[in-house]
Amino acid sequence: MSVKAKWDIFCAVVDNFGDIGVTWRLARQLVAEHGQPVRLWVDDLETFARLCPAASAHDQQQTIDGVEVRHWSKTWPGAEPADVVIEAFACNLPQAYINAMAASGRRVLWLNLEYLSAEDWIIGCHALPSLQANGLQKYFFFPGFEADTGGLIRESDLMQRRARFQAEPLQQAEFLAALGVERQPEARLLSLFAYENPAVAGWLDALAGDTRLNQLLVPEGRVLGDVAAWLGMPSVQAGDHYQRGSLQISIVPFMTQDEYDLLLWSCDFNAVRGEESFIRAQWAGRPLVWHIYPQEDDAHWDKLNAFLDLYVHGLPPAAEQALRGFWRAWNAGEGAGDAWSVLLSEYPALLGRAEGWTHEQVANGDLAGKLVFFYADWLRAVHG
Repeated sequence: MSVKAKWDIFCAVVDNFGDIGVTWRLARQLVAEHGQPVRLWVDDLETFARLCPAASAHDQQQTIDGVEVRHWSKTWPGAEPADVVIEAFACNLPQAYINAMAASGRRVLWLNLEYLSAEDWIIGCHALPSLQANGLQKYFFFPGFEADTGGLIRESDLMQRRARFQAEPLQQAEFLAALGVERQPEARLLSLFAYENPAVAGWLDALAGDTRLNQLLVPEGRVLGDVAAWLGMPSVQAGDHYQRGSLQISIVPFMTQDEYDLLLWSCDFNAVRGEESFIRAQWAGRPLVWHIYPQEDDAHWDKLNAFLDLYVHGLPPAAEQALRGFWRAWNAGEGAGDAWSVLLSEYPALLGRAEGWTHEQVANGDLAGKLVFFYADWLRAVHG
């Protein structure tokens, strides 16, 4: 049974939706599955409202799906600190809030929820405390892909819902029809959600020259410019449909999180980016490519290879080489067309591994559950 506590989650929204996507899912799950009262502090309500259409971009305080959503304004409105405080992705809490924590006279669990990584060092750093100047302790909580990490966000019924949807072609057809898409017999269905990427053109060339029909669904986002350039169009927008050779391209609207899950579950292959869509594509149990957020010092390559080192476990050598080759080409920005042809030849093995990977991750537990357990364990220790 969960120990009930008040939770504050702070999120500074960046332009790629990943931070708010993760924290919004986490807040909803803590409320729905663990009965925890949660306040989600968001500094950019306009961006949040795109992700969650039920939200108002103007209301300073609103309740959605049981979560109290508050505007984190430059002028701190003043609020009593919660029992558990999550500083998502090193967003830096308001100093007035930190002072209030220190002055409260209560034991407050302060957590820095870090970015997802598969690198070896995070296991040693996960759940370590850091003593702050005011006497408070802040713990580092690392999501990850191994048992000794914070795990991944996964709702308790996610795998059952996915299995039901993927077993029902009619449900899939109805979902696609709402997007203005009809899946053609024997066609390969793919999705593309990426940052700007010069590798896209070579991939689209390969899809257009295929002997099999490819239907590509592209949600609104930063990659639309690359798609438009390949099509020879000044721009593209939701509702547009194009065909070049064996490739049909449908531009679809930006989606809610639940809708995007259905899109991933519908496709045979998913190109994703960042953190939020990367995690959800893994739960889809379908082969994928990850466009990792590029860093100036090229540190993203270490993170990408660390993930692949875990993910390829058990794959035949040819399938491993094909997967690594396509991911490398996709993130290097060149050679994706040739690498795609190699990957397709290993698709059955990659499909099997994608499903096997989901079972391994389920066995590792989930982020929300591990956070609740960590709080209960911490509470016993401080009152022991």
